[in-house]
Amino acid sequence: MDVERIRRDFPILQRTFHGHPLAYLDSAASSQKPTAVLDAERDYYEERNANVHRGVYALSEEATDAYERARERVARFVGAHDPSEIVFVRGTTEALNLVAAGLGQTRLRHGGRVVTSVMEHHSNIVPWHMLRERQGVDLQFIDITDEGRLRLDQYDTAISSDTKVVTLSHVSNVLGTVNPVREVADRAHDAGALVVVDAAQSAPHRPIDVEKLGADFAAFSGHKALGPMGIGVLWGRSELLRELPPFMGGGEMIRAVHTDRVEYADPPAKFEAGTPNVGGAVTLSVALDYLERVGWEDMAGHEHALLDRAVRGFSDRFPTGVRVYGPPLGQGHESVLCFSVRGAHPHDVATILDQEGVAIRSGHHCAQPLMERLEVPALCRASVYLYNTPEEIDRLIDGLQKVQTVFAA
Repeated sequence: MDVERIRRDFPILQRTFHGHPLAYLDSAASSQKPTAVLDAERDYYEERNANVHRGVYALSEEATDAYERARERVARFVGAHDPSEIVFVRGTTEALNLVAAGLGQTRLRHGGRVVTSVMEHHSNIVPWHMLRERQGVDLQFIDITDEGRLRLDQYDTAISSDTKVVTLSHVSNVLGTVNPVREVADRAHDAGALVVVDAAQSAPHRPIDVEKLGADFAAFSGHKALGPMGIGVLWGRSELLRELPPFMGGGEMIRAVHTDRVEYADPPAKFEAGTPNVGGAVTLSVALDYLERVGWEDMAGHEHALLDRAVRGFSDRFPTGVRVYGPPLGQGHESVLCFSVRGAHPHDVATILDQEGVAIRSGHHCAQPLMERLEVPALCRASVYLYNTPEEIDRLIDGLQKVQTVFAA
């Protein structure tokens, strides 16, 4: 993979901070954008901008066509049977809230059990907690092993006839663990439960096949996959989308409105109230095209090599000073590396690295239950993507040497 050629497509990577070239190692939070994506968004607003589905004039029809082609593109990316199974939302958070709120009025209306895990992002915990508070839903958490993998044995007791929903991340945003979604899904379906998959951390790095995953709903965000902020995707089985009530009310999501009744549109319109982020959807499709041209296997190999370089560097330079969390590298570990530095708070580590132009994440990573399980207040996280280089990993390691020097003093 020609990383230097790829990097030329990302103007922001030419910036410097504190006299150093930017080494951006926070793509798990939000990826940078190539010129093809930036140009596509500008082109949409310069050439095709109009409200969709409403106008009968040519410009509106062009915008509508572009929006629906983007839906078709995303449907191919996730392996959907029909583009109508794709709902455009603001991001993974809104998608998961939509599903939780809808199921709270249908399958969980009279209670029941939701099974999640301690490694989930808050976006896949808080909406279910809200149902626990409002409706008395039984919320149970699957633990992890000390290595950072799901305790699959606990699903045997957690999933029962009372279980209505099993939800889990495809890839942990902290540990990088690639979860065996299909295995969990099969157990859930045997008990009659639905499976909700948070694919926010997997979609940027691998094509998502919802059928192979065994999902009933799946969600991801565009901004983590080279796309713009403010656009995300909810995929749901068509029969389940028809079953769910609307999430918001307003224009676009209705068939007819009268003073004494309202008739809702069919999915996906039923869940896309108001003016949608047309430019975001169109641009997301360009981002997916870009990733496909680079090649998923080549990108995975590149990312795994970078993570391996980091882990080996940590071990060689700081045999007892840096601890890495999560499963061993390989097919069961994806794109992120969480670690702690002995004697230094993660925020201090990130601050010192920033002075060297190295951008990493520090904190609880919207995963406080996981931090409690790991018995840490916070962690450092370096996340790699297609535009990162081995030299940037070396700069990360050199920066950690300065961290140790500062705190040793």
